[in-house]
Amino acid sequence: MSELRVTVVSPADRAERTVTTGTRAWELFRDDPSVIAARVSGELRDLSYELADRDAVEAVSIDSPDGRDILRHSTAHVMAQAVQQLFPDAKLGIGPPITDGFYYDFGVSEPFKPDDLEKIESRMRKLIKEGQRFSRRLVSDDEARDELAGEPYKLELIELKGAAEADAAEGAGVEVGAGQLTMYDNLDRDGSLAWKDLCRGPHLPTTKRIPAFALARSAAAYWRGDEQNPQLQRIYGTAWESKDALEAHLARLEEAARRDHRRLGAELDLFSFPDELGSGLVVFHPKGGVVRKVMEDYSRSRHAESGYEFVYTPHLAKSELFETSGHLQWYADGMYPPIEMEGARYYPKPMNCPGHILIYRSRGRSYRELPLRLFEFGTVYRYEKSGVVHGLTRARGFTQDDSHIFCTPDQLAGELASLLDFVLGLLRDFGLTDIEPELALRDDSDKYVGEQAQWDVAEAALRSAIEALGLAYVEAPGEANFYSPKIDIHVRDAIGRRWQMSTLQVDLQLPTRFDIEYQAADGSRPRPYMIHRALFGSIERFFGILTEHYAGAFPPWLAPVQVAAIPIAERHENYLGDLAAQLEAVGVRVEVDRSDERMQKKIRTAQLQKVPFMVIAGDRDVEDGAVSFRYRSGDQDNGVPVAEAIARIVEAVELRTQV
Repeated sequence: MSELRVTVVSPADRAERTVTTGTRAWELFRDDPSVIAARVSGELRDLSYELADRDAVEAVSIDSPDGRDILRHSTAHVMAQAVQQLFPDAKLGIGPPITDGFYYDFGVSEPFKPDDLEKIESRMRKLIKEGQRFSRRLVSDDEARDELAGEPYKLELIELKGAAEADAAEGAGVEVGAGQLTMYDNLDRDGSLAWKDLCRGPHLPTTKRIPAFALARSAAAYWRGDEQNPQLQRIYGTAWESKDALEAHLARLEEAARRDHRRLGAELDLFSFPDELGSGLVVFHPKGGVVRKVMEDYSRSRHAESGYEFVYTPHLAKSELFETSGHLQWYADGMYPPIEMEGARYYPKPMNCPGHILIYRSRGRSYRELPLRLFEFGTVYRYEKSGVVHGLTRARGFTQDDSHIFCTPDQLAGELASLLDFVLGLLRDFGLTDIEPELALRDDSDKYVGEQAQWDVAEAALRSAIEALGLAYVEAPGEANFYSPKIDIHVRDAIGRRWQMSTLQVDLQLPTRFDIEYQAADGSRPRPYMIHRALFGSIERFFGILTEHYAGAFPPWLAPVQVAAIPIAERHENYLGDLAAQLEAVGVRVEVDRSDERMQKKIRTAQLQKVPFMVIAGDRDVEDGAVSFRYRSGDQDNGVPVAEAIARIVEAVELRTQV
C-alpha cells in the first residue's frame, strides 16, 4: 500500500499525518466518540470517506452547528423510513435540517393525526435501536429514475438537477460530480437494504448515533413552497446530541409558547387579527395603541434630536414608479396585485424608498444640503405566502420606521458610523442589549449588479462604521443583496432567541435608476450615495418581539397601564381618584378599579394584566395620607406617603427601568 500525507485540523493546531491508501476518515478520530462526520478540504463528508493525498481533515462533533445539522438530517431520514413502513403509500418529498430541528414532506391521502405521530416515533425508536448503517453511493440520472420510479417528487428533483430550482431542494440531494447523484442506503447489520433515499448527505455512521429526538407536529405544506403545486403533509421534529440538550430545548419551547405574542396580545387586550380584514393584517386595541404610540413618540423624538426630517408618502403609486425602482422586475412576487383605475395601474407600495427618492428629486440639491436624512413611519404591503404569515412578526401590512440618507462619498463612512451608533442606542433603550452585527458582503458569484469599485467603497465604509464603534462582528460573504452590501443587526431576547432586527444598507442602484444628483463644490453633478435604514424593521414586528422579550410585562415606561389604583372598599375610591389625578398630571397612565370585586380579586386582575405598580388604600391609608405600594413582583411596602409613591413611579418611568 502506498502512503498518503493528510493534515488533521483542530482548533489548536494543524498536524500532518502519514496514512495508507484506503484509510477512512473515521480512523483519524476513532478515540473521540463525539465525532460523527469530517470536513475534508472544506467539504462535509461521511466518516466512511476514503482519504486522498493532501486532504485537510477536520473533525465534526455532534454538538457543533454542522454536527447538529447532520444529526437532524439523519433523523429526518429515519422518520421518513418509519412513515413508509407504517404508511406504504406515502410519497417522499424533501427532509432538510432547519433551525433547532428538521422536517420531512410526504404525499399522503389523509393528514397525519396525533396518534400517527406517536406510532411514527415508536417505529423510529425501533429503527434507531437496530443500528442501521447509512451508506452512500453514486448513481446516474437514469439509475436514480429506475430506483425511484414510484416516487413522483423525487423524480421531479432529478429533472431539476443542475437547474436553479434545485437550490430550493435543500437536503434533497442533487450533486456531486459528472452527472451523478448520491443515494443513501439504510443497511441492516447483515448488509441487506432496509430503505433508501436520494440525498446529498452527509449522514451519521449509523442510526444508533441518534441520542435524543422528538416529533413536534404535522402541518400542510405546498410542494417546493409553491401554492400552484400539490399540498403535502409536513412532519416537524427535533434531535439533539443528548437527552439533557433535548430536555433543555423542549423547556425553551414551553417558555417560548408562554411568551407567544399572539396569545399575550389576546390576554392583555393589545391587538387582534380579525378574519374580516384578511390574513396578516392586524388591528391594535386601545392598550396596544398606547404601547405603539409610546414607541413611535420616543423614536420620533430621538430622530428629531439627530437631525432627521419627517416626510409622508402615499400608500399607492402608479406602476411606472415601481418599474423605475425595479420592484416590478425583482420583487413582483412580493407585491399585491395592481388596481386598475383611470387607465393607470396602481400598486400598494411594498417599500417607502421610491417615494423618498421622489422627494429628493423634487428640486435641485446642493452638496451644502447633504447629508439629507428623511424619515417616515410608512405603512407598506407585501404579499407574504399564507404559510409564512405569523402574527406581528410576519405580516402583510405593516409600518416601517424607514429612513433614507443621501450623502456625498466623503460623508459615507462617518454617516454610517453615526447611524449605527444611533441604531444601537435606540435598541438598548428598549431593553435589547445583546446585539450582534453582521456585515453582509458580495462573493464571487455573478448575481450582483453594479460596478466593483462602488461595491469596494460601500463595503469598506460599512466595515469602518462597525470598527469605529469597537464592535465584534461577523462577515457574511454572499449574504449581500444583489444590489448592495449591508449591516444586519441581530439581537438575542430574554430566552436567547436570535432576531434579525435593524438594517443599514448602501444602495448602489436606485440613485442611478432615478438619475438623482447634487451640485458639488466644483460645479460638477455627481450622484449621492443613498443609505437605507430601518431600525425597528417594522413597528408591528418590533412590538411582537418586545412582547415576547418581556413576556408581556413591559417596563413601566412602555406599559399600557402603569398604575392600578385599588380601593379596599367603595368609600376609598375618591381618595384614590385624587391620587390618580395627581399621577395623570405628571403623565402617568393610571386606572382606578371601581369594580365590585373583592380586593384580592382586583390585585389578581392587575397581576394578570402585568401592571407594573399597584397602589392600595384602606381606612388607615386615607387617615395617614398614604398607600400600600405593591410591585409587579408581589413585593409590597405598606404606609408609603402619597408623595413618595408618586416619586417612585415617576422615577421608574423616566429612567425606563424594568421592575
